[in-house]
Amino acid sequence: MMNDIPSLWLKHRQAGWPRNAGPKEGELMTLDAVIGGCVTYYLESEDGLDPTRADMLEDCMADLTGLMPDLIEEAAEYFERLHTLGRLLLEANRH
Repeated sequence: MMNDIPSLWLKHRQAGWPRNAGPKEGELMTLDAVIGGCVTYYLESEDGLDPTRADMLEDCMADLTGLMPDLIEEAAEYFERLHTLGRLLLEANRH
C-alpha cells in the first residue's frame, strides 16, 4: 500500500488543476492543498502522520466525499485520485 502512495502522488502532481472544477472550486482548492500537504508530510516523515494531521485529513476526506457527487466530469478524475490518495494515506497511517 505504501508503494502506491508515491506513484499516485506523482501522477496527481503531474496532472495539473482541472480547467473547470465547478462552483465549489475554492473549497476543492483548499482540500487539494491540505490533503497534498498531508501526503508530502507522510512521505517525508519516518513516523507517519501525527494525530493532528491525521484528524485534519479525516475531516478533509469527509468534506471531499461530500463534494464529489457534484463534481463536473472534467474534474472528477482529478478529485477521485485525490480521494484515493487520502484513503490510502489514512489506511497506511493506521498500521
